[in-house]
Amino acid sequence: MTTGYDVVVVGARVAGASTALLLARAGARVALVDRAPYGTDTLSTHALMRAGVLQLRRWGLLDEVIASGASPIRRTTFHYADSKSLEVAIRADGGVDALYAPRRQVLDRIIVDAAVAAGVEVRHEALVTALLRDNTGRVAGVRVTDRAGRAVDLRATVTVGADGIRSAVADNAGSTVTRQGRSASAILYRYYAELPATGYEWAYGHSAAAGFIPTNEGCTGVFVGTTPARMRALRRDGTEHAFQTLLAATAPRLAERVAVAAPASRLHGWAGVAGFLRRPYGPGWALVGDAGYFKDPITTHGMTDALRDAELLADAILEALAGAVPEPLGLARYEATRDQLSTQLLEVTERVASYSWDLDQIRSLLQQVSSAMGAEVNHVQCLPSPRTSKGHLAQHPVLC
Repeated sequence: MTTGYDVVVVGARVAGASTALLLARAGARVALVDRAPYGTDTLSTHALMRAGVLQLRRWGLLDEVIASGASPIRRTTFHYADSKSLEVAIRADGGVDALYAPRRQVLDRIIVDAAVAAGVEVRHEALVTALLRDNTGRVAGVRVTDRAGRAVDLRATVTVGADGIRSAVADNAGSTVTRQGRSASAILYRYYAELPATGYEWAYGHSAAAGFIPTNEGCTGVFVGTTPARMRALRRDGTEHAFQTLLAATAPRLAERVAVAAPASRLHGWAGVAGFLRRPYGPGWALVGDAGYFKDPITTHGMTDALRDAELLADAILEALAGAVPEPLGLARYEATRDQLSTQLLEVTERVASYSWDLDQIRSLLQQVSSAMGAEVNHVQCLPSPRTSKGHLAQHPVLC
């Protein structure tokens, strides 16, 4: 069976579902596919920064995030092993007076549901087995196999890969890495109930970091991070030993609070992957989210950048579909803007994830993180209202 669309998006998490939502609201015919079941959790820091919250507000989704019970974050506390803690209030600006860190089974479901309401055809538990191509070699959609083993060809003018750091779309389309990092954090994390937090709490010690992230259902995510080599050495005496040792060494005051809290999950681990930028487009295809741009989770910025780039890519695709801008030019502009907004944060994240800093140096690096986030917020605040005019693509044929 074959079905045609303007755009097929592979990956129904934050980046992919947001891209599909924005395209459909502007009148494009969109299919969204994901190999996972609807509403499942995934590995994530799930901490949104200001630019990400601004995007959700602009798209009319922030009220649902708040209604989900995600804890409002109104201050950030920095803990350093050599000094007193520093608290920074989240200022009210641009209609945002708090940050949020919704669990991924909550946020992803909110965005997917909004995409469905906008007219996106969503297929969960559908595995992409091949990219389709036309007789010129241009990518022309995907072949998917559903849970029952049925194969379907989803033909599209543009195929978007939002399928993560090991993107099958990127691999099969021939995307190349344009910038490769070398640093990577090894991370352990667990959720706790009845663990009061003042907001986001970040802690820094000798070659390690830790944090508290309040989220849904009264739970707080607690993580520790260090170099992969150090984590492997500590885990020889058990994962629990590694977690407790790193937390106590990095932030003894946080460790005391964790010791009297009730675990609400098992320990989860992340072995670490170095950051990268991939070329995010080619004939008939584009990449968004971790598929095209990944940085270490130690700066907890992945979801925020995914929301930003979803809108950048959706705008470029819509212009191409409408014939306003040639597709290669529009997608080249998308890459240039993405890289301009990403390079500073990618570089400083690389240095933070090296864990080669002392405590004076990490303070300077965190100031650079704040500067990079400020540039991103300014960009988001200057964006025009998202396209919501149904019908401006009504006369545009599906070119496949």
